[in-house]
Amino acid sequence: MAATTSVPAPGTLQKVIAGTEQLNAFFGFDQPAIDAFAALGFNLYQQGKVRDAETVFRGLIAIDSTQYYGYAGMGALALAEEKSEEAIGYLRKAAELNPKDASVQANLGEALLRLAKFNDAAKHFDKALALDPGGVDPGANRARAILEGMEILIKEIQRIPTA
Repeated sequence: MAATTSVPAPGTLQKVIAGTEQLNAFFGFDQPAIDAFAALGFNLYQQGKVRDAETVFRGLIAIDSTQYYGYAGMGALALAEEKSEEAIGYLRKAAELNPKDASVQANLGEALLRLAKFNDAAKHFDKALALDPGGVDPGANRARAILEGMEILIKEIQRIPTA
């Protein structure tokens, strides 16, 4: 099925300018079109075309700030660039808009962990694992690996004799 757009209703641009409608109300992208933009952004990110991916994700936020894709993408980019505070802001918004995305929860947990916010990080890692009991989501599996690594590290630290 091809993505479509529709002709905006009269007065739509004024509502967008006034802030009572999303920019998408003017452009009229349907959900498959939004999904396609999101897929393009994540594909660009995976190909290492970070600036192009950023452009797509920022565009998604501008077109419709009620969709989580742009925030999730910007959060992943910020996390990869080790901008943890920035990542947390985007990922919290993505998690608020879609609390059932295991990868967003895992990324948020990782960003919080990097800032030594252990309790908050653990909550988001737990959410990621609960959302993926079958162990198929790559983000949730990354959370599992981080938690397993931390468990090994803690056990090794506990084995070190204290003077």
